Amino acid sequence: MIPAPLPRLYAICDLDQLQARRQCPSALVDAWLEAGIRFIQLRAKSLTLGPMLDLANELVDRTHEAGAALIINDRADVAKLSGADGAHVGQDDEAPVTVREILGPGAIIGLSTHTPDQVARACREPIDYLAIGPVFSTSSKDNPWPTVGLAGVEAAVAAVAGQLPVVAIGGITIDRAADVLAAGAASVAVISDLLVDPLIDRARAWRHATDLDF
Repeated sequence: MIPAPLPRLYAICDLDQLQARRQCPSALVDAWLEAGIRFIQLRAKSLTLGPMLDLANELVDRTHEAGAALIINDRADVAKLSGADGAHVGQDDEAPVTVREILGPGAIIGLSTHTPDQVARACREPIDYLAIGPVFSTSSKDNPWPTVGLAGVEAAVAAVAGQLPVVAIGGITIDRAADVLAAGAASVAVISDLLVDPLIDRARAWRHATDLDF
């Protein structure tokens, strides 16, 4: 099940972003783990099953050795086969109930939401957290939904009424993190702003920005 409380920093290893920067996913995850990041998602939209499973297996070994959790984006089958801690799905992916059937009661399942109606429906799904966004404009997706802003984060937190942790995602930079957490988000999901070299220094800076106990 999901760590309690949910770590305030949710690092997303997006393979497309890494390939564009000629960065290695294993080296990135190693830097994150050394910096103390303990909740990581692997997103590899362009990989077919075999290569994605190979990468997931490698990262599961690394994260579990460090006592961290690895979530697989979209692919519940890869999460199951690799022994990952769970899966994160979007509005157009497999339904959370199907993912729960595949992964079982102990898996961590997250769901992306972008509108008040989606947030309301998410509260009735067998999930462990919901993500709301994009909070700010982002280049991490080709066709992003309209931004929700800090008001959208606040509205999502109010709507779940403590039932689920809310993860804020989309365009969140290190200087905006405090405002997003102050809006009620349990965690901030970060992609591009964690890819600044040197990687370990950036990860440590993010830990300082989001973890009051660091």
